[in-house]
Amino acid sequence: MLVVFAVFAAGLVGVVLFLQNLLGMGGGPEDYAGPGEGQVTFTVQEGAGPLVIAGALVEQDIISNSEIFLGELASQADGREVQPGEYQMQYKLPAADAAAILLEDVGEKVSYAAINRTWREEEVFAALSEGTNIPASEFAELAKDPQQFGLPKEARNLEGYLFPGEYRWPLETSAKDILTELVGNTVDRLTKDGISDPQEQFRVLTIASIIEAEAGEADYATVAGAIQNRLKPDNTETNGLIQSDATVTYGLGRKGYDITPEEKADKSNPYNTYAHTGLPAGPINSPGGPAIDAAASPADVPYYYWVTVNLDTGETKFAETLEQHNAYTKEYQQWCSTQKEGRCS
Repeated sequence: MLVVFAVFAAGLVGVVLFLQNLLGMGGGPEDYAGPGEGQVTFTVQEGAGPLVIAGALVEQDIISNSEIFLGELASQADGREVQPGEYQMQYKLPAADAAAILLEDVGEKVSYAAINRTWREEEVFAALSEGTNIPASEFAELAKDPQQFGLPKEARNLEGYLFPGEYRWPLETSAKDILTELVGNTVDRLTKDGISDPQEQFRVLTIASIIEAEAGEADYATVAGAIQNRLKPDNTETNGLIQSDATVTYGLGRKGYDITPEEKADKSNPYNTYAHTGLPAGPINSPGGPAIDAAASPADVPYYYWVTVNLDTGETKFAETLEQHNAYTKEYQQWCSTQKEGRCS
């Protein structure tokens, strides 16, 4: 989101003032006069913010005063952020010089977007639009032709291929280039898991998206194994039906797990895994790396059923038979009866 960068400088100033008040800062060592001594490689770690960077600079005697450095960084940033990496610097630098070096390689301003797991395609496009000022409709139009991104013919859109994570791009980056990067990250994760065939990648992503919607991360591999059992041709327990509420509501264009008997029986919904055997028509959200990993390597388990019996703790119980599963479902319903209205819908 561009607003993140618009407020970056102001935020740093606020941090400085806060620390002054909280810690009694305002004095401290004078700034080094410069021009600097010797050579040193300074490393900015991934995720390091201004306060961490300033402290590390003082610790390595590159600057003398973190407060002065933060002020200089704020005044010079102009919408830029210090990027992770190694920087060639000198000892005993003036704070202004140190800030300039760390910002020098950043160059132009960038746009930013954070993509969450479980988000659907339209939610991803909304976040990308907010962060880049590119209309969401432009991303949606590109998604109508998923094959231009190398997706198999089964893919109806880019659902499932928009890899979650934090992204930064130069301001002039096009919508197609942005989507290409997100899709590429998903394909890279699948390839890392040994899944290189496009049709198999599509299948794995579809399973991963169900896992992402219906399980906690600790249970991903077990749920993947249960889904795999349901897809086996000798499955007489559910006869090939996955029976996922999340797939049904995706096909209905809403989120949630509350579906009616009529909706479960609706064969016109290609994502209805109560009415159709096998996998739904495609992925139903943006699965993250752990869910993809689990779908690519499901656990070898005897289960066919799973239900989260406590949404607060994420406790999930697995069963081999419908009778056992129904008993666990009653536990979930009992838990829901103690919650506020809408908590379990």
